[in-house]
Amino acid sequence: MKPSRVARGFTLVELLVVVAIIGILVSLLMPAVQSARESGRQTQCKNNLYQLGRAAQSHVSNLNHFPSSGWGYLWTGDPDMGFGASQPGGWIYNLLPYMELQNIHDMGKKLPDAEKRKALGEQKSIPLAGLICPTRRRAVAYPAVEISLNAAQPDKLAKTDYAANGGSNRILGNETTDTSCPQKYPNCNFPNHGADWFTKTFTGITGPRTEVQAAHIRDSMSATYFAGEKYLNPDSYATGNDGADNNSMYQGNDWDVNRWANRSLPPMQDTPGFDPMSSRFGSAHFGGFQVVMCDGSVHFINYQISPLVHEHLGNRLDGVTHGSNEWE
Repeated sequence: MKPSRVARGFTLVELLVVVAIIGILVSLLMPAVQSARESGRQTQCKNNLYQLGRAAQSHVSNLNHFPSSGWGYLWTGDPDMGFGASQPGGWIYNLLPYMELQNIHDMGKKLPDAEKRKALGEQKSIPLAGLICPTRRRAVAYPAVEISLNAAQPDKLAKTDYAANGGSNRILGNETTDTSCPQKYPNCNFPNHGADWFTKTFTGITGPRTEVQAAHIRDSMSATYFAGEKYLNPDSYATGNDGADNNSMYQGNDWDVNRWANRSLPPMQDTPGFDPMSSRFGSAHFGGFQVVMCDGSVHFINYQISPLVHEHLGNRLDGVTHGSNEWE
């Protein structure tokens, strides 16, 4: 009678070696997985800007000017106030009809004042996936801080990770200093910009009560920013406490939805603890941020771009054109 074979299992040492090998393989694989995920998120972000560029082109084709940035941070979009200088809402609000979002744009239309204010308050809390970069945060409503004088205030607001080009000269705040404006809205008084303001002071594509036409861009349309990703302190992604990210994306001109390109505000990657209430462009991406030019083309701008070139790309009036080899 032959002796039976004894089944031999793994020893503890062999098992530990196998676990260690698996751990090494996983640690080697994870960076590649993370890189692939970020590549997908960055591609989605690029597509968001592409869609904004297409909407801007449609706006220009229909109205002969780029979207206005409204009256300032104290005002949100009003469906009964048309487009251009008369519209209190900002550039994102003005693009809604050209993004197949007419239903959101028209919330509160022709309603009595109290009902309209309620409807506009509800509108301010509606997030849009196409206005958020997935590298940074989710497309949900975030805590509300600022108020709008022509709308109710919800508990949470829809934010955006994209900002329009306000030019090389920073123009912040509320457009009208008419203290009686909230009582007599929409019949408010505004400062007279004058020709010099539009041809010298305001150098961007969209600002307070502006109607910039393609003919007003002295530089190449393909080398002038329309909109891009905005810098944000990561500590404030979800809090609503950053003064440059504390209001709704439908609001008028302010650093929540507009940014400026000049040599003293170079773009940079989101950095914890640095530069709250920023006026600069930037992103959560490594290496650079993305922009859509006035011709609708989307580009990745290296953080190492010359500050002077960055300023030129944000200034529609300086007559200086740069090739993509100077910023990519």
